Amino acid sequence: MNKIQGKCRLGRQGIGYWFGMLLTLSMASCSAAKPGLVPQAGPSVAVDKALYRTIARQDSAMFEAFNRHDLTQLQTFFAEDLEFYHDKGGLADFQQTMQGFQSLFDQNKTTGLNRQLVPGTLEVYPISGYGAVETYQHRFCHVENGKDDCGTFKNMMVWRLRDGQWKVTRVVSYGH
Repeated sequence: MNKIQGKCRLGRQGIGYWFGMLLTLSMASCSAAKPGLVPQAGPSVAVDKALYRTIARQDSAMFEAFNRHDLTQLQTFFAEDLEFYHDKGGLADFQQTMQGFQSLFDQNKTTGLNRQLVPGTLEVYPISGYGAVETYQHRFCHVENGKDDCGTFKNMMVWRLRDGQWKVTRVVSYGH
């Protein structure tokens, strides 16, 4: 049995694994994320405001695809050499991560599964000659047993800029 098949419909562990695995206040009232919103600056001022805005837009677009459960669009944000580290689930590569998203989307066709960036938590810093690192907290919500079920998790993504395209090469998801 693979890591995905062993998970319940979604639950805390499923949320934590597949985007707490991306990619997370405990139980709280949730509302759908509003597409197109660019996250607000976190407590630390980004070293490079233009870089901050670029990564914030990338993050927003990535999670618009996640919230639409659009795997075709979502996978365009990740590099083929992706390494996804999760404090409970271990290490996954690009293929395993995409399979996990597909399974998560299949299991949550009617639950309203969505991701929301926690306001004020996004921080972006340059990585000289490579790209940027992004850290934040995000909340995943869905309806389970007729009630909103939300979890907030911590995440870090390393973005690589190559040939004018930003791609996530590393994800570290923790605090589950």
